[in-house]
Amino acid sequence: MTLLNEILLIIAITFLPFLELRASIPYGILVLNMHWIAVFAIAAITNIILGPIVYFFVDKIIHIFLRVKFIDKVYQKYVERTQKKIHKYVGKYGEAAIAVFIGIPLPGSGSYSGALAAYLIGLGYKKFIIANIIGVLIAGILVTAITLTGVNTFNFFIK
Repeated sequence: MTLLNEILLIIAITFLPFLELRASIPYGILVLNMHWIAVFAIAAITNIILGPIVYFFVDKIIHIFLRVKFIDKVYQKYVERTQKKIHKYVGKYGEAAIAVFIGIPLPGSGSYSGALAAYLIGLGYKKFIIANIIGVLIAGILVTAITLTGVNTFNFFIK
């Protein structure tokens, strides 16, 4: 496999919902045997770009669904009411909370779900971008460290 194909594979895995860099970093390091810095950079940059794209499309898709009166009524009743209730907390903790949520390297957290959560709580696009960058870097560092530590621990017991 050529280097370009390996890079494209890491990017493709990073774009998969529920996997993102949580899967692409271990795959790049353990299966493709690429240097961890290169894998981290490719996966993190891809994941950082992914967040704003998802947020943008969530905004557009929700507005399409809101043309249906029943969906709009439910949206107005629950989502907007919840946004009003938590507005003071979003202003105070929203960015940090989304960054931590994205940064937790567990299935179900990440840029996809972080973008949806940020949109639903009313966090602005620019604030989400900052939270996404911080969260992706946290997740990338944690996943890389866990992957490298796991490999080194495994090698310690085999020798």
